[in-house]
Amino acid sequence: MKLRTTAFVALMLLASCRHPGDVTLDDGGGIYAVRSTCPIVGVPTGTGDITLFDPQGSTDSRAIDVTATITKVRAFCQEAGSDVVSTVTFTVTGLRRDAGPARQLILPYFDVALRGGDTVAAKQIGQVALNFPAGSQHATTSARASVRVNRGAATLPDSVRKILTRPRKPGEADAAIDPLAEPSVRSAVASATFEHLIGFQLTEDQLKYNATR
Repeated sequence: MKLRTTAFVALMLLASCRHPGDVTLDDGGGIYAVRSTCPIVGVPTGTGDITLFDPQGSTDSRAIDVTATITKVRAFCQEAGSDVVSTVTFTVTGLRRDAGPARQLILPYFDVALRGGDTVAAKQIGQVALNFPAGSQHATTSARASVRVNRGAATLPDSVRKILTRPRKPGEADAAIDPLAEPSVRSAVASATFEHLIGFQLTEDQLKYNATR
C-alpha cells in the first residue's frame, strides 16, 4: 500500500518563539512559516473508511454489512529525551445494516511514521473493537496511537536553515527563486519531514473499493 501523501508535505521554516501553524510578516515584508519537529498528522486518502460485505466477495450495495469511519483525529506532541513522541487519538464510528443482537466487530488499523513522503520509518498494526448493542445499528469507540521520532533526524541542518531563512530583497538575483529548487535543499527538507499517519489496514480489494466507489 502506497502511503505517500504529498498534500501533507508542506515547507514550514524554523522560527523561534512562534507556534506551529503561525504565519507572520517580518519587518522587511517577508513571510515566516513555522516548521515543527513534530510529525504532521493525517489519514491517507482512501484509508479512513472500511466497508464489509455479506456475503464476502460481493461489492453490491445491497450486500453491505458494516461500514466504519475514522473521525475526530487529534494530535499531541511532546519531547521525551532525544526523541519527539507524537500521539494521535481518534474515534471510529460504525453502522451496520441490521439492528440485530449484540455484536462485536474487530477492525485493524495501521500506525505509521513516514519520512520524506515515501519511506516508512516505523509501522505498527493495532485493533479497535466496535460493540453494537442489541437492537442498535450504531457503535462508537476511541483509540490511541503513538510514534517516536528522533528529534535530530527531524531537525533541518543549520546550513539548510540558513539558506531557507536568508532575507531576500527585491532586485536581488535570487529574490524570486524558490530555495527548494535546489535539489540538495529539497532533499534535506524532505529527509527531516516526518508524518504520523493512521488508517484502516485494508486488503487490496478494500482499497480498490474505496478508490472506485
